[in-house]
Amino acid sequence: MDRILTLLIGLLGGIAVGIQGPIASAMGQRVGGASGSLIVHVSGAVFSALLLTYRGGENIVAWRSLPWYMLLSGGFGLLLYLTLNHTIPRLGAAPAIVLLIVGQLTLGMIVDHFGWLGVPQRPIDLTRLIAAGLLFLGGWLMVR
Repeated sequence: MDRILTLLIGLLGGIAVGIQGPIASAMGQRVGGASGSLIVHVSGAVFSALLLTYRGGENIVAWRSLPWYMLLSGGFGLLLYLTLNHTIPRLGAAPAIVLLIVGQLTLGMIVDHFGWLGVPQRPIDLTRLIAAGLLFLGGWLMVR
C-alpha cells in the first residue's frame, strides 16, 4: 500500500508540473520570464511558510547546517521557468514537458548510478537502459 501511495504522490507531482508549466509560460509571456519566476517562487514561499507553520516548524532551525549548494537550489527553478517560457510557445506544452522529463530521467539515472547527493545508489543496468530508451523514443515521437 505504501508503494502505491508513493506512486500516486509521484503522479500528483507530475500533474502539478504539467499544469504549472503552461501557466508559468503564459505568465512569462505577459510579464517576462524572470518576473514570472519571481511571482511563482514568492507564491510558493508563501504556501511553504503556511505549510511549515501548520507542521510546527519542522526542523527549519537547522537551515544553517545545509551545504551551500542546497541554499542555492532555487536557481534551478529560475532556469526551469526560463526554459518553459522559451519552449512552450514554440513547441507546445506536451513536447516541452517531454523534454523536461527526458532531461530529468537522464540526470536522475546518473545521480542514482553514482549515489550522488545522498540518494541510494542504483546502478544503470540493462532494464533501466531499455526503460530509458523507450522514454527517449516516446520523447522523440512527441517532439518530431
